[in-house]
Amino acid sequence: MPIETHLATLEDWTFRFLPPSQPSRRLLLLLHGWTGDENSMWVFARNFPRAAWLLAPRAPYPVPSSGYSWREHLETKHSLEDLRVSAASLLDFVQGWGIANQVDTDSFDVVGFSQGAALAGVFTLLYPGRISKLAMLAGFLPEGTETIQPEALPARIFITHGTQDMMVSIERARAARNFFEQCGAQVQFCESDVTHKVSAECLRALVGYLQD
Repeated sequence: MPIETHLATLEDWTFRFLPPSQPSRRLLLLLHGWTGDENSMWVFARNFPRAAWLLAPRAPYPVPSSGYSWREHLETKHSLEDLRVSAASLLDFVQGWGIANQVDTDSFDVVGFSQGAALAGVFTLLYPGRISKLAMLAGFLPEGTETIQPEALPARIFITHGTQDMMVSIERARAARNFFEQCGAQVQFCESDVTHKVSAECLRALVGYLQD
């Protein structure tokens, strides 16, 4: 059964949100993938615990075919610099939304799929004190990420990927895991025999990760 979310705008941002089942000032940010929008991540979120606000913004850059992107330069490979701009804009949006809704955004959790997972990973590395839990679903770290060397990465990280993923190779997910571990993060890794999606087994593990 689909969950009933609320559509809203704040300055130049369009987003959907869902309040927690009980009063809470915690936030879980949901970042969609390439050509997605504010509706895309709820297929996962309907299984998530309702102990925090769920917030799913639409990426700022329209894709000519359909949907939206987290990077402006569509004709080049994903790079750290491309996503750095979106990470800074996203931080401004989250802070403004938090002030408007009296929600604590000094530290929050984030779940991203594919390109949204890449942005979530970059965001966590650029602002290491902001993210408590990061979940990367069928994602990757873009070129140049290795130049970020946070002194300490307190975030807990969950990575799930399909061994048959032809869009983003499993090797890129394993490389992201290794990089985060080198940065001192605690990483939970779930891979399964699926394509560019999340298996039922790994989705259950993700829900457990978000609950504990």
